[in-house]
Amino acid sequence: MSSEVHAGYPGEIGCEAQSDARVKASAFVPASPISPGILHRPMTDADRLAAVRFAFLTPRALPKAETLPGRVVVLDIAFAADTGKTSFATVTLPFISGLGSRLAAWVDHHEHERHADYAGDERFVLASKSQHGGCPEMVTPELVARLGPADTIAMHVDLDGLYAGAKWLLGGIEPYEGADRDARAVDTRRGRPSPIAERIDRALRARFRDESLKHRIMQYLLARTRAPHHYAEIDAAARLVDPLLEQAQRLSEQYRVDGDVAYLEVKSNAPYDKTELLLLGQRRALVAVVRDAGSLSIAADFESGLDFVRLFNLGGGMPTRVSVPEARRDEVLAKLAQLAQGARNPTRS
Repeated sequence: MSSEVHAGYPGEIGCEAQSDARVKASAFVPASPISPGILHRPMTDADRLAAVRFAFLTPRALPKAETLPGRVVVLDIAFAADTGKTSFATVTLPFISGLGSRLAAWVDHHEHERHADYAGDERFVLASKSQHGGCPEMVTPELVARLGPADTIAMHVDLDGLYAGAKWLLGGIEPYEGADRDARAVDTRRGRPSPIAERIDRALRARFRDESLKHRIMQYLLARTRAPHHYAEIDAAARLVDPLLEQAQRLSEQYRVDGDVAYLEVKSNAPYDKTELLLLGQRRALVAVVRDAGSLSIAADFESGLDFVRLFNLGGGMPTRVSVPEARRDEVLAKLAQLAQGARNPTRS
């Protein structure tokens, strides 16, 4: 069994198939305790915020729709790619159908061939990664006013998803100035995020499956970062990622570079950060490929122009970051060699 710790790297993509199987919807805890006094007076905006429930999801392991109460807003959850084990038809469609009229909004920025099916449904606000590098920037005051409110906010488990969730609850307003820019920087791995986002990203990478940490991050963002007691816990979690980054650095020395592809098979059981390992591979070659736990993780720079979704017929996901079964290894390496050659020598008209 793999011991990799997977960060909230763009898209699908935030966690691999083996992680998807372990990450379940959170216990749907209210955003904060509900005072008994609410029952004896008209509800205020603060009361409604306290009553909203959070669900932290991944695209390939969606819960049964009936476990999410009330009107549901889905944020930063990609339509499932066709990996051979999961697909839109087996994962995403049953979830959408199960929610039915209770689905208030679905906002996402990952390409998928089935987006066209929902072009006429105003609840679905769907874009590509090239259009919106981060999901929070799609959550505007106008959108929230038109499609909200919600009883449950179902969001992706990474920084991009949590920031989108907090922004929705704040009426489409950033939890702090520059939050949208930070989410884009983290989700695309382009640019440098602010110290706040850097700590939150590192904390999530260190404690990827920790539901309590995600709730704490949400409370910190909803307090507009004016909650030092929450930040102290986030900062403590962030420091735990250092050994994972160090192991990724050690593993990166084993990359084998063939043309524009850096390839690595992980044989160690020591935990490591996969996002970091893939980024280190991209320093060595145009494309980084990591084989581990029965799958191939394939990544290139966000602005490389490569499209792995189309190359491997996955149906949807982030063009520059995908995961496929290791049984496709020979096909993957052959296609990558051809793709990289084409990127170096584009056809001239």
